[in-house]
Amino acid sequence: MHVAIDATPLINTSGGLVRYVRELALALAAEFPDDKIILMSDQPFRVPEGAPRNLRAVVGGSGFLERRWWLCGAQKAILRVGANVFHGTNFVVPWLPLKPCVLTLHDLAPWRAESSGETSAFVHRRTPLQIGLGLAARIIVPTEAVRREAIERFGVHPSRIHAVPHAACSKFRPTAPWPHPKPYFFYVGDIVGRKNLMLVAEAFCEIRNRCDVDLLLAGPARFPKSLTQRPGVLELGEVADEQLAQLYTGAAACLHPSRYEGFGLPVLEAMQCGALVIAAGCPAVREVAGDGALLLEADNPKAWLNAMQQALDGAEYLKQVRQRALKRAAQYSWSKTARLTRQVYQKAYAGFWN
Repeated sequence: MHVAIDATPLINTSGGLVRYVRELALALAAEFPDDKIILMSDQPFRVPEGAPRNLRAVVGGSGFLERRWWLCGAQKAILRVGANVFHGTNFVVPWLPLKPCVLTLHDLAPWRAESSGETSAFVHRRTPLQIGLGLAARIIVPTEAVRREAIERFGVHPSRIHAVPHAACSKFRPTAPWPHPKPYFFYVGDIVGRKNLMLVAEAFCEIRNRCDVDLLLAGPARFPKSLTQRPGVLELGEVADEQLAQLYTGAAACLHPSRYEGFGLPVLEAMQCGALVIAAGCPAVREVAGDGALLLEADNPKAWLNAMQQALDGAEYLKQVRQRALKRAAQYSWSKTARLTRQVYQKAYAGFWN
């Protein structure tokens, strides 16, 4: 099978979409060495390191039609490389599906009130239209929680939509802890409203009045000064995966207070490092973490304060949560994700020509 994969997310340097495209492409190429995996975009992008010979990159042309990527350019590139299936990895597929297309719907945040303004109008308007027109032969979502949500919101027939979980890459494992002179809590991610960062900020300030502890923040976005100027709060910026594994490993607890997620990749990454994860138990995170994280209500500051204090105190039951985290995380792998994804490609291909 020849598979063309939208590599546009790889123009960025970090984030969940970058990890998804990079790790999926590498895993597909490794699991199916007889397949050809072609990463393509209309913009230059970073080719994954260690790419095997059956994984290659294609950047679209500069002509008038090629620049109309989703209308014409992508289809010309798909035909040129002889792809059997195109995988739209970020909410969108070409408008003229001459070959079967698979669309990944990572979450429904663009259509939720608490996420207003978080994503582009392009996604907000066009994805529901493309789904309604049936331009995607099959749809991939990362959890059953998102699958149920998408069926209800967009009226997708259940046979067209498949839950294929993400995974944490192999760099995330128990390792030497981040060298920091005192205990710390750790948050990595975005700063949009649904991430609920102020809950953590308020709980941390209460604990900082009692204990000498820090809050470390990582991510490509600039965190608000109302948070970073508080005593004990340190902004690290964007960090490499190897450093991220150290930060997860050494934290008193990794905090994930988000009210809504499609999967919650930082939760799984931290669990795979054997970290204690304290997370808001939205449906997708609850599905992914199982009993491998301490799950709390997103709007219960007292519960977060108590849990963070117990993490500092080394409560015995939280040590058991850490042990369960490793076992739970071991159920996920990019090899498994690749195999399940390729099954969706096969179904899209078979259904398109029948």
